[in-house]
Amino acid sequence: MQTPSPALPAADERLNWLSSIPFFAVHLMCLFVFAVGAKPVDVAVCVGLYVVRMWGITAGFHRYFSHRAFKTGRVFQFILAFVGSMSAQKGVLWWAAHHRHHHRYSDQAEDIHSPLQKGFWWSHAGWILSDKYNDTRMEGIKDFARFPELVWLNRFHLVPSVLLAVALYFIGGFSMLVWGFFVSTTLLWHGTFTINSLSHIFGKRRYKTTDTSRNNWLLALLTLGEGWHNNHHFHQNTANQGWFWWEVDLSYYSLKVLSWFKVVEGLRLPSEATKFAFQKYTDEERAALAAPTRFWGASGARAQFVATKAAGDAARAASDAAKAAGDKVREALTTAADHLPTSAPPPSAMLKRR
Repeated sequence: MQTPSPALPAADERLNWLSSIPFFAVHLMCLFVFAVGAKPVDVAVCVGLYVVRMWGITAGFHRYFSHRAFKTGRVFQFILAFVGSMSAQKGVLWWAAHHRHHHRYSDQAEDIHSPLQKGFWWSHAGWILSDKYNDTRMEGIKDFARFPELVWLNRFHLVPSVLLAVALYFIGGFSMLVWGFFVSTTLLWHGTFTINSLSHIFGKRRYKTTDTSRNNWLLALLTLGEGWHNNHHFHQNTANQGWFWWEVDLSYYSLKVLSWFKVVEGLRLPSEATKFAFQKYTDEERAALAAPTRFWGASGARAQFVATKAAGDAARAASDAAKAAGDKVREALTTAADHLPTSAPPPSAMLKRR
């Protein structure tokens, strides 16, 4: 039996080669490292700007604008948006609105970048390079769309990254431009994209969610804490995504320090009940969480996800049925106790004997 070929992507889901020229050009510019060499100062700037701009994405675009995991004033709010915009990942309102939509339909048919639905490439970069999601979903980000400075920055989202590139050229010449902007931006892009793609494929699942989000320590290091993705999908609006001491979360550590100086406040954290919810899972539920995610084909991955979800639903149904049966027994014994002699044991004791 032959596996049916996947359907061709819709017109608005195909890669727009014209509008994608800047994306590929940034990658090609990285080849100039062989011409300019690797000066320590240029490499240091590359790493530094990777970290700073990744922080703008993780602490700003993601935890603040997408999930409102903490509070801050209007000035620092704009700083978060500006630093995140230097990453050249489109506008702050565009980014946050689409991310909220992703959480609403994670790994379902409506998900904008699910590797289960449309494969690895689409989830990693294809969805950005198509025309399907060019517009900002303003209806999904009304809380921040009321700030005119954010609307302006969302409209002219390339201004911060262009200013950064120009500054690097005048400070350190072409070599610093290559390392500090082109190499750093390329690494930053793919570091961010791995959370949409690889963190739904590789890693461990501690919590039951409606998707295949996974915790991955390596991705957490590369993205300043975003790799604890299963934690995040289980409880989305926490300022920390590493919930245990061994789960390194550099973005949260920085937010904690900023809270000491009252720059941010109201850091949302998971409750102990939330953190240890996995301890109540059945063996069947743990087995379902341990199942690997297939990523070499969207159709096969979807089938596996459906099967895994069905197994989990069956286990929950069996558990609910057993609980319902136990409740009926308790109810019957309680009713019968009204007609028993006063010397008869209470229903609880009778249940223990069973």
